Amino acid sequence: MKRIAVMTSGGDAPGMNAAIRAVVRTALHYEIEVYGIRQAYAGLLNGDMNLMTSREVSGILQKGGTILQTARNEEFKTQQGQRKALRRLNENSIEAVIVIGGDGSLRGGMALERIGIPVVGIPASIDNDIYGTSMSIGVDTALNTILDALDRLRDTATSHNRAFLIEVMGRNCGYLSLMSGILGGAEVVITPEKVISMEDVATQMGDAYVRGKTHAIAVIAEGAPYKTNDLLEFLNNRNLGFEIRLTILGHIQRGGNPTAFDRLLSTRMGVNAVERLLEGEHNIMVGLNGRDIVPIPLEDATSKERVISEDYYRMEHILSR
Repeated sequence: MKRIAVMTSGGDAPGMNAAIRAVVRTALHYEIEVYGIRQAYAGLLNGDMNLMTSREVSGILQKGGTILQTARNEEFKTQQGQRKALRRLNENSIEAVIVIGGDGSLRGGMALERIGIPVVGIPASIDNDIYGTSMSIGVDTALNTILDALDRLRDTATSHNRAFLIEVMGRNCGYLSLMSGILGGAEVVITPEKVISMEDVATQMGDAYVRGKTHAIAVIAEGAPYKTNDLLEFLNNRNLGFEIRLTILGHIQRGGNPTAFDRLLSTRMGVNAVERLLEGEHNIMVGLNGRDIVPIPLEDATSKERVISEDYYRMEHILSR
C-alpha cells in the first residue's frame, strides 16, 4: 500500500485533529503517502484532496474542530455519486480511506467498501452513540464542558434560590445527559431512552424544595420525548417553590481543546487504523474495549444500537434523592 486518504465527516468532535495527526504521521512512518479530503464526502466528489506532510499536522494536537472541515452531502448517497467518488479516488491513486466520524459517516464508509475501496473507521461523536466502542472521540471533552457549565449554573441557582433546566446534546442517546447528571449532582435527568413524565419531573423538583434545598437542577437531552420549552412552561405553571430558568448549551459542547483523555484516545485510534490497513484489515471500525483498541465490523457499528448500562440509571436514581 502506497497511498491512502483520510477525512472527517459528520458533526465535529474535539480530538478529530489529534486523530488526523496520528493517521498522517503513522502513515509517513511506514512510507505511505496520505491525502487529506476536505469537507468529507462533498469534498471527495469534488476531488478536493491534497497531499499531507508532517508539517500540515504540526501544532494541531490540542485544537478543537477539524482542519479538514466537514460537510453534509446528499449526492454521495446515490449510486451515481458513489461512482463519482470512486473515480476521484482512482484519479489520485488512493488505495484506502480512513473515515473519522459518527454513524452516518461510517455508513458512507460502508458504501465505499461496496464499490471496492478498503475503509477503516474511527468513531467520533460527542453523543457516544456508536455501537462497538465504549467511548468515541470527543465525548470526554463535551462532558467536561457540560460539567463546567452545570457547576457555574448551580452557583447562581443557589444564590437566587432557583431551579435550572439545562438542555444538552443527545438526539438519540442520553449518555451526555445521564453522565453529566450523575457527575454534576442533578436532581432530575431526562433521556431519550428512559421516559419520565413531566409530572414526575415536577414532583422531583418540588420535593427538592420541600427538603430545604436552595436549588434544583434538571438535565434534559435534546432528543427527550417532549420539547424543552414545553417542559419549562409546565414546570413554571406548577408553583414548585423555585423560580425556573432554562439554559440550552447548544454547540459550545462541540468546541474547545480536547482533554488529555480525548487526545490519547484519538491518537491510539489513528495509529491503530493505519496499522490495521497495513495488515490487510478493512471494512472495520477501531473501537475502545476496556483498555484495548479492537476492530469492530462496520456492519455492526452502523446497524446495532449502543445501550447505556442500567447501572448508571440506578446510580442516578440513588444519588439524586
